[in-house]
Amino acid sequence: MNATMLKAGLAAATMCSWLPAAAIAESDADVQTKLVALTQELMDALIPGKADVWQRVLADDAVIIDEFGRIQSKHEAVDSVHPFPAGLSGSIEIRDPKLHVRGDTAVLQGELYEKESVFGQQLVVRYIFANTFVREGADWTLLAASDVTLPTEPPKLDVAGLVLGDYAGRYAYGPNRAFSVALENGALYYTTRPGGPHTSLDAIAKDVFMSGGDERNLVIFRRDAAGRVDELIERRKFNDLRMKRDETAKKT
Repeated sequence: MNATMLKAGLAAATMCSWLPAAAIAESDADVQTKLVALTQELMDALIPGKADVWQRVLADDAVIIDEFGRIQSKHEAVDSVHPFPAGLSGSIEIRDPKLHVRGDTAVLQGELYEKESVFGQQLVVRYIFANTFVREGADWTLLAASDVTLPTEPPKLDVAGLVLGDYAGRYAYGPNRAFSVALENGALYYTTRPGGPHTSLDAIAKDVFMSGGDERNLVIFRRDAAGRVDELIERRKFNDLRMKRDETAKKT
């Protein structure tokens, strides 16, 4: 080896010594494996109430936003971890993880598939999550976490005494804006424009339905003093969009 090559090799070695070992050794696949494992460890700690896991994995200035919109600091999140009471149990599985890395920051996204047992009743809840981790030396800590509940098709309910024909009609909420409710093959649905997609309406109780589609909003029919359906309310994101029945459209 000549002197020039030796100097170049020493310079490269010196530069590498300034970098964290993890930054040199970890590929994106390595990082994903590690962050999935950390996230799974956090989820596994919830049922037995292992608050020490959350204390270790969360950054000191972490921000946690849960599916109800509650915002917690690290201290609040750690203090909220307690063993589940007798009769309640479950598990959370990470599905379809995807990683986005920018230097010493990484965002892990995916689905949390939760199975709950509530005194023998089995429930399934799905969430979409995004966790932001930062690398500090050879370790990754969770800086920010958020998740939202993924609307899924609920179990069908047998509601006695429903007369589905009561609800058919056009319900307007603005110029050329309306829900057209119709009955087909014993099932209720609505469209928002001629030839548009059919959105199912699944009965929850008399005059109360849950819509299909991505949002799973409540659809509530109101009746006048004579007992006739004259209004539709779509309860969306905790707000009510009211629509009056178009009697003219019904007669045509």
